[in-house]
Amino acid sequence: MARHVRDIMTSRLVTVEPQTPVTTVARKMRDEDIGLVLVMEGDELRGLVSDRDLVVRSLAEGGDQEQRTAASACSGDIYALTPDDGIDRAVQLMREHSVRRVPVVDHGHPVGIVSLGDLAVERDPGSALGGISAAEPNR
Repeated sequence: MARHVRDIMTSRLVTVEPQTPVTTVARKMRDEDIGLVLVMEGDELRGLVSDRDLVVRSLAEGGDQEQRTAASACSGDIYALTPDDGIDRAVQLMREHSVRRVPVVDHGHPVGIVSLGDLAVERDPGSALGGISAAEPNR
């Protein structure tokens, strides 16, 4: 059984700059089969855009989505873990802040993401969420 975040995190990161149109962000999510994109300014993590953020902060507001940017849709509060944090810390952080995905940072630089699905696969692979999360993507 994994003991640290580094053991279950996804290390494939997809990033965009703050001025990236939300339509580009959405296409990246679709093409990469992911639900979270990191908003980076240079080497600094500025925010996160989730699939839910796109719906609630962008699409629901209406207007020209080509004019809306990742910065306008991103979650400003960033709750992060380190690779050496324990799995229990990841569960606690997600519960405490009601988030489904958390970036993993090492010395200030993003190195991965831990999702609720990653935790389910690790902790309860026989559960519905564990099974769905472990399945091949629907394309």
